[in-house]
Amino acid sequence: MTALTGTGNLVRLALRLDRVKLPIWIVALAVMTASTASAFEGLYGTLAEREAFAATITANPALSALLGPVFDATTAGGLTAWRIGAIFGVLGGLMGHQTVMRHTRLEEETGRLELLGAGVVGRHAPLAAAQVTACGAGALAGLACAGALIALAQPVGGAIAFGAGLTGIVWTFAAVGSAAAQLTTTARAANGIAGGLVGTAFLLRAAGDALGEGDSAWPSWVSPIGWFQQLRAFGDERWWVLGLMLAFTAVVVAVAHAMAARRDIDEGMLPTRPGPAVADDGLRSPLGLAWRLQRGMLLSWTVAIAIWSAVIGSLADGVADLVGDNQQMAQIIDALGGAENIVDTYLAAVFAIVGLVTAVYALQAALRLRTEETGLRAEPVLATPVRRTAWVASHLTFALVGPALLLAVSGLAMGLVHGLRAGEPGTQVARLVGAALVQLPATWVLAGIALALFGLLPRMTTAVWGVLGACLLIGQLGAVLQFDQRVLNLSPFTHVPQLPAGDLTWAPLVWLTAVAAALVAAGMAGARHRDIA
Repeated sequence: MTALTGTGNLVRLALRLDRVKLPIWIVALAVMTASTASAFEGLYGTLAEREAFAATITANPALSALLGPVFDATTAGGLTAWRIGAIFGVLGGLMGHQTVMRHTRLEEETGRLELLGAGVVGRHAPLAAAQVTACGAGALAGLACAGALIALAQPVGGAIAFGAGLTGIVWTFAAVGSAAAQLTTTARAANGIAGGLVGTAFLLRAAGDALGEGDSAWPSWVSPIGWFQQLRAFGDERWWVLGLMLAFTAVVVAVAHAMAARRDIDEGMLPTRPGPAVADDGLRSPLGLAWRLQRGMLLSWTVAIAIWSAVIGSLADGVADLVGDNQQMAQIIDALGGAENIVDTYLAAVFAIVGLVTAVYALQAALRLRTEETGLRAEPVLATPVRRTAWVASHLTFALVGPALLLAVSGLAMGLVHGLRAGEPGTQVARLVGAALVQLPATWVLAGIALALFGLLPRMTTAVWGVLGACLLIGQLGAVLQFDQRVLNLSPFTHVPQLPAGDLTWAPLVWLTAVAAALVAAGMAGARHRDIA
């Protein structure tokens, strides 16, 4: 028996387990690609229109930081690669590392991998099978996106480059997930490490694109997401960038297998610090236990969002330079109320993204309930005089209060940096903290959906990530894809006032809060009466 014995059987098992999730990933990415390209073809049908649109983007570092530079404005495919490149970099990264994590560290944590290892299965077979599954799914996703662009009569070379870049992103972060799975003893911590690296890669890409081209743009070249965009699909394709992705993947995969060979099952490379023999007073309540379990994630999210918001806030003043010699853009800005208002419009767009990002934390905090239940850690707690409602409420507190903290920190960091550059830090901090906090009711709605699923349909709890994905699609691409208003209204973030550019209206915030409260009530009622797994 070799170290890879049984890999084929484990690949078939992984495909069986992911027979729904992976096809959804692949189809969703292909549909987003085709819809965006089709929308650009309809909105900017002539070369002159596409070049005029690209000119309004290229000259501005702030928009480059958000979405990246435009490398080709002659085709709808080039505009598509610009519009969804950064988004696909993040989505591809999540797809890659989560697929690997699901079939390695999570299987090991639940004890299923030990049962498989008792059979005719080599030492490296589970990790290799997870990598093959993730890389195969990435290749299919790249082929589907390339095929969608070719079917819409976009240049074949650019379509293949875009699809290959997406495949490279999935492979890169599948390798990162493989290494992260060897470091810790829990899938949650490993996912946190890999997800944090995805966010870091996006931030480095944003910083590099904001600095322009040349030596000053070096942060983009230390980011896999930056490599994806620097492949320059539909522009002057740099095929050698694919070599960077493949080399990085090969090295990290080799490191992951080396770590897997040197650790015991159910252990990680990072040492586990034993707890004290006697619990402190802070663990005498469900809220204290929830704080111990949730504090690490909350702290890391707070630091990350503060850094990201400070970087984005430092670019706000550059939005006024968007006009340049472009008379068409000058007329648009005048219609919006001048350069000052265009800065506010930019900040409102940023806070819409911050709201979605904060919702990711809210879902992670709420879904900790399901993790504790399926990990058989909830039952011992509930065997004590702790009531179910108190246990659920302890974790729900972080799903509701945590996003408020993150949004306030984002507004504070962005307002402070932007205010110092504008010479009015106090005014900008007050404005932007308020502009960030209006996203909170929409975030609460998603947390409420997660809790309602946990209480009423616990097996469907993870479906809330699909709801978040739909909100992301509607919020970031709904206007480009020209969705009907009834479709746009399905996202709670559609109803949030676009501060600081717009006016504050309380009615939608009150309604969103009421909807969130109803969902929370339904989830609490369901959790109180259903059986524990």
